[in-house]
Amino acid sequence: MENFWFAFGLTMFAGLSTGLGGVISVLKKAPGKRFMAAALGFSAGVMVYVSMMEILPKGIDSLARIWGERGATWAGIASFFVGIGLIGVIDWLVPEPINPHEPGGVTDPKLQLERRKLMKMGTLTALAIGLHNFPEGFATFIAAIEDPQLAIPVAVAIAIHNIPEGIAVAVPIRQATGDRRSALRWSFLSGLAEPAGALVGLLLLMPFMGPATMGISFAVIAGIMMFISLDELLPTAQQTGEHHFAVYGLVAGMAVMAVSLALFV
Repeated sequence: MENFWFAFGLTMFAGLSTGLGGVISVLKKAPGKRFMAAALGFSAGVMVYVSMMEILPKGIDSLARIWGERGATWAGIASFFVGIGLIGVIDWLVPEPINPHEPGGVTDPKLQLERRKLMKMGTLTALAIGLHNFPEGFATFIAAIEDPQLAIPVAVAIAIHNIPEGIAVAVPIRQATGDRRSALRWSFLSGLAEPAGALVGLLLLMPFMGPATMGISFAVIAGIMMFISLDELLPTAQQTGEHHFAVYGLVAGMAVMAVSLALFV
């Protein structure tokens, strides 16, 4: 494949733009309650908007190629709620013990619990975005192999909307650990799912990957991202006591994602 390195480089560029979101999220020295509320609300807005306006419709469109509009709609709805159920079970199984006697740990049980919640939220967000980016990376790679000119605006659009996704990962992890490097590392790692998706898709999935597999995967991922937004990001933003800033962040996140998706329509 003569376009292999071009396609892989383009996919890497799109994926690692999540790291730019991580850089943005750690520039502020000491995030206060208003910043945290707005940042977490922003993250939720990004994930809610991209789930409902891009990922789920994309999944239903893919399913419609083989099952028709009615069948695809029902399959997409079912897969969406399967995703919610799946991440709900995972969330329920993840323990949140408070151990105030942990050596070198935080002595305030309330603060320790808050940090555990933020760390879990950040890692779950990274997982959801990684799952989202995996098929996205595969799709970008295939587009670049087949039509390099078409793939460039697609990759740029993906890169733009990956920036707020990087913020969604980095903000809670930085607040939980106080470690900027850890927040940056996780934001970059979530983006590496895109080039990984390209390689795995090329080596393993391409013979089996069809409209049904892609469509169901996208709908499940939309459900996962929606659950994390409503169960983790927004409640934590509200707990800061800065309700209005959480809502402002939510709307801003939706607006940024909407513009980033519309730029290359």
